[in-house]
Amino acid sequence: MRILLLPAAILIFTWSMSSCKSSAPPSFCDTACLKDSLKFTDDTHPLKPYVYISAANCNADSVTWSYTDMGNNRKLAVTDFTGNAVKLNKSAVGCFIRDTTYAWLTFNDCSDGRGYAVKIPFNKRDKISTKSSAINKFDPKFSVADGLLAYSDRGNLFVEEMATGKQAMATFGERVEIDYSRVHDFIDSVHITPTHLWVKVKLEKGWKEIDRKIELK
Repeated sequence: MRILLLPAAILIFTWSMSSCKSSAPPSFCDTACLKDSLKFTDDTHPLKPYVYISAANCNADSVTWSYTDMGNNRKLAVTDFTGNAVKLNKSAVGCFIRDTTYAWLTFNDCSDGRGYAVKIPFNKRDKISTKSSAINKFDPKFSVADGLLAYSDRGNLFVEEMATGKQAMATFGERVEIDYSRVHDFIDSVHITPTHLWVKVKLEKGWKEIDRKIELK
């Protein structure tokens, strides 16, 4: 009897393991060990503002930003922005530096694909702003024009121009309980330019395409 049950037990175990694997969020970037710092600089500016991301134990460790003659570096742990450790790959990290005023750091956690956008001011008076629901262009299903940010609050999709702060938005018409670590279960794809927004989002009655002209202001 035990001999007959053994193949069945193996079959059940194999099925359960394959089910666990299939339930994991798909990743579009490699989670290989991050060993080297990622460096972003604006060499066209006379004060050469920069943003560095250091690595430790294969994860993104801290963010340092400053410029020549600023007097000191500003530095925070990556977990201060994200709340948890993230796997970064240089293919899914970007930085827009607006002179010595602020920088927008955009990245995706390669372990689950979740997108982040962090606005880091160079002075200490302005607050750091973190968007943990960013729709970043690193994801191949998200087409977002250069210089733009996109993010959601579960009821709307916002577009922001990084250089000016000008914004536009499109409403879903209802609240969507998006799990941003499994974003494609809720937002399949987007195509965003400075004048046009298209998104395919899963609403209560099923998938819906929202297509509209926008004006950043």
